[in-house]
Amino acid sequence: MRGGPPSAILPQVLAFPIELMIKFAMKFHLTTAQGRQLITGYDASWVEINTQRFSKSLIILPERLISDWQVTDFDSLTYEHFLQIAALAPEVVLLGTGAKIRFPHPKLYAALTNANIGLECMDTAAACRTYNILMAEGRSVAAALII
Repeated sequence: MRGGPPSAILPQVLAFPIELMIKFAMKFHLTTAQGRQLITGYDASWVEINTQRFSKSLIILPERLISDWQVTDFDSLTYEHFLQIAALAPEVVLLGTGAKIRFPHPKLYAALTNANIGLECMDTAAACRTYNILMAEGRSVAAALII
């Protein structure tokens, strides 16, 4: 056998510098709501907020949930929908556009631009994950999720 028997090679394969293990270590922890709105699950046809399931589009902020956002699909977005979000005054808005990422025309989200509110467009699943991260960091974030 080239390189020696497997028992001689195995320690070399398993030897990984501890410095690299520490550098690339990931920390996992459970995010809890602690009186805030937390996305606890999602699928293509629903989003779960603090274990309550919603099957219509909504806007979620750490301190508030608007479960009657009148958006049926991406093509129904209007300037008024973004004006409603701007009135909530978040630092950044995550627009979950459904199963695939889509970008609204800048005229539609001008209310956000004029109020210096950032807009990030992503598919709804990514918006759910990103919202939880930013919310846990204490950021002023809103997720407008099209379901």
